[in-house]
Amino acid sequence: MEGDLQVVGEAGTANEGVRVARETGATLAVMDLGLPGESGLSTIGALHAVSPALRVLILTAHCTDEYLRAAFSAGVDGYLLKDATRAELLQAIRAVMAGQKYYSAPVSARLLSGYLSGPASARAGPARGITAREREVLTRIALGDSNKRAALAMRLSIKTVEKHRANLMRKLEVHNTAGMTLFAIRNGLLPNQGSGG
Repeated sequence: MEGDLQVVGEAGTANEGVRVARETGATLAVMDLGLPGESGLSTIGALHAVSPALRVLILTAHCTDEYLRAAFSAGVDGYLLKDATRAELLQAIRAVMAGQKYYSAPVSARLLSGYLSGPASARAGPARGITAREREVLTRIALGDSNKRAALAMRLSIKTVEKHRANLMRKLEVHNTAGMTLFAIRNGLLPNQGSGG
């Protein structure tokens, strides 16, 4: 029904999903976390093993801290709740295919509120040298916000967000969004991640 998208396969179990990804060379997998056989989260590693460039968009009813933490650790590209509209599903698919992260509004809100209200001790360590404002910019970038979306949410100019972003890359010694996101995950800086969440 969409000229720029094509369904190349379907699977009812985790193992079938891995087989379909291998046989079709699919570029995106839209998957539930509750699959017969292996769990959806454990399947993500297997999918990436057969197709390293495959992007994974989770479509699920689960929005608990445990599922979100596990999904981030597994390296998902998007996390959409099943009450999303068809239009939002298409928006999420296209965003993920364009190399962006996509999270349902309730997921982003849960992650961000958990992060901003969480104990500071969980956010210490290697990121001690960054300011609170830079930390918020880092979180929003890791959650998939563009500079424009981050600026609107934080009530800053886009130039200010770009400056914070440049400072972060210099301080963290990373060179792109993927590096910043990986740093955030590895150092427990994402909301509801790590011992404090």
